[in-house]
Amino acid sequence: MNAVASGGAKLGVDIGGTFTDFVLIKPNGAICTKKVLSTPDDYSRGVAIGVKELLSEEGLSGASVKQVVHGTTVVTNACIEYTGAKVGLITTKGFRDVLEITRGRMPTLYDFSWSRPLPLVPRHLRFEVDERIDKRGGILRPLDVDGTLAVIERLISLEVESVAVCLYNSPRNPVHEQKVAECLKQRAPHLSVSLSTKVMPLMKEYERTCETVVNAYVMPLVARYMQSLKKRLGSLGVTAPLFIMQSNGGMITAEACAEKPIEIVECGPAGGVVGAAYLAEKLGKKNLITLDLGGTTCKASIVEGGKFTRSAEYEVGAGIHMASRLRKGKGYVLRIPSIDIAEIGAGGGSIVWVDKGGLLNVGPRSAGASPGPACYDQGGEEPTLTDCHVVLGYLNPRYLLGGDFKLDPAKAYRAIEEKVAKPLGMDPIEAAHGAYRIANSNMNRAINAVSSERGRDPRKFVLLIFGGAGALHGAEVARGLGIREIIIAPYGGVFSAFGFLCADIERYDVQASSHLWDESTLNELNRIFRRMSKEALASSRRWGYGEATVQIERHVDLRYVQQASELSIPVPVGELSRKEIPLLRAAFDDEHERTFGHSFPDAPLEVMNLRIVAKMRAEKPFVAETVTRSLRAKEVPQTRKCYFGKGYGFVDAPVLKAEELGQRPRRGPLVLDAYDTTIVVPPGSKIARTRVGGMVIHLESQEA
Repeated sequence: MNAVASGGAKLGVDIGGTFTDFVLIKPNGAICTKKVLSTPDDYSRGVAIGVKELLSEEGLSGASVKQVVHGTTVVTNACIEYTGAKVGLITTKGFRDVLEITRGRMPTLYDFSWSRPLPLVPRHLRFEVDERIDKRGGILRPLDVDGTLAVIERLISLEVESVAVCLYNSPRNPVHEQKVAECLKQRAPHLSVSLSTKVMPLMKEYERTCETVVNAYVMPLVARYMQSLKKRLGSLGVTAPLFIMQSNGGMITAEACAEKPIEIVECGPAGGVVGAAYLAEKLGKKNLITLDLGGTTCKASIVEGGKFTRSAEYEVGAGIHMASRLRKGKGYVLRIPSIDIAEIGAGGGSIVWVDKGGLLNVGPRSAGASPGPACYDQGGEEPTLTDCHVVLGYLNPRYLLGGDFKLDPAKAYRAIEEKVAKPLGMDPIEAAHGAYRIANSNMNRAINAVSSERGRDPRKFVLLIFGGAGALHGAEVARGLGIREIIIAPYGGVFSAFGFLCADIERYDVQASSHLWDESTLNELNRIFRRMSKEALASSRRWGYGEATVQIERHVDLRYVQQASELSIPVPVGELSRKEIPLLRAAFDDEHERTFGHSFPDAPLEVMNLRIVAKMRAEKPFVAETVTRSLRAKEVPQTRKCYFGKGYGFVDAPVLKAEELGQRPRRGPLVLDAYDTTIVVPPGSKIARTRVGGMVIHLESQEA
């Protein structure tokens, strides 16, 4: 199978907190990988460095690359670090303080240290205009145009870079927002403008205002980043179309991303889950729990029935968080479709520290790429989880990234001894192993957030591990959850970048609704779905896809009448008829029972939103049976002293190059060194290669 229909190469690029990962599919289908340190001062610089080195190593020119798919942390970092644009808000008279009021909900009861996130638009940059649309879309008070122009002049004088426009009930009738946009274009064409009816045309004032403000906050930053990235790639001869991964698991053009950047908030982790769903199909595994352990964070998600699940809401800027339908209020709410991912601060760069009460902690602070862990020998002095890996003997300090990146074990040991072991009165080895076990426990919490908290028993799933540090923890994390089978993904250390190349082009559209779910509303719902589908097909034609190649998926958001939240239910193709009413009703009740633990089969339902997805299928990569990038190290020690707890102590674990493992099982303790990851196989387990290039670990016992 040719990996690229056009005959050229495809490139996936994933920027992480510590490393930037590259996966290149050559014209003959061979897969090549690369990792370089991220460059937080200008992420596009690190991308250019990696692309240049990878093309040179593989003997390819920039012109041979026919498509680039990219995932970036620019949006997330801007919201966490408050480095976005200076934004002004135009809203309806009486709604100036919606961002301050929020939803009146605490993420954790009795947490007196909690405070609401700072509004991204301070009060002196929030302005009201006189207008009013009623709940049915009628105009109660026309827009005061003169007052609007005066507000715009005030925003110009305050030197804002971007403007968010969110008027009351505008999803029912966008005419006033459109008029404000015309005034902005007339008086301030240099400003970036985000209209709520373009960003997220759904009801609920706080949520819609917050989404529009976040979009405006990051829009100039994303536009500059895209321009810089294209310029750097162009200097290398790479002029191929640039696609950006979305949080929902599809990809969009860079131009569409610049208009609606909130769609790429969690694009990196989404790529790994997309790749997991593709790998599940190839392995014949329908139910997987994914664990992505990188340099900064640990992300968990679920693939059920061969498909990943999406959440209807996400909070950005909450720092490291646990995904849960009950834990809300830490960040800025976005109701964009996004893959359901739980995230915690337990990556390889997570700092190991002792709190004032004498308790050992791992994360959420990270040493990142600069200065990095102490063992990186780049100025970092704080002990990290990676330093623990070195002290415990899991990592080969001479051959990380095939010998390109050397570690300093003495600095790792000294950092743990001075900052962790001495304050606790512990042996440094035991302190490092204690931090390792705490990290495993934190990872279990993330997995529970997407499994048991969603009504799924993790013991009935296979654990799929990827990320550069994932295979160091996978077996012990699975043991703690009662999972007996662990799959190490092929190209595990760069698997999210690989997942980008498994994604389809997707465009989402949503429209707010307010109808009872009964036969009386079928004509109106069908009319809305027809219009949305027609618009989606028109967009696909602009991208060069014919209607026959576009797959339209439809969903309806239902809830019990007077309920505060809704669930999204798939809608079959074709016109809705009276026979679908009870069928979708039953599907909603079942999903409500599974998600919340109860249902009300006799309660009336109402439709809140209609959604469609226009999916344009992309050709998928061929997963090789063997890895294509081997260690460049001339020699690998035959054994490594690895610590597996007091019950085993230090063990002389045999060491193999990853490509030397066959399909015949090998028993642990065992360590496998790959270019982009290290696989630790503890005692009481065995490992073998799968038929698609990954590896599978089976736990034979529950012994510590």
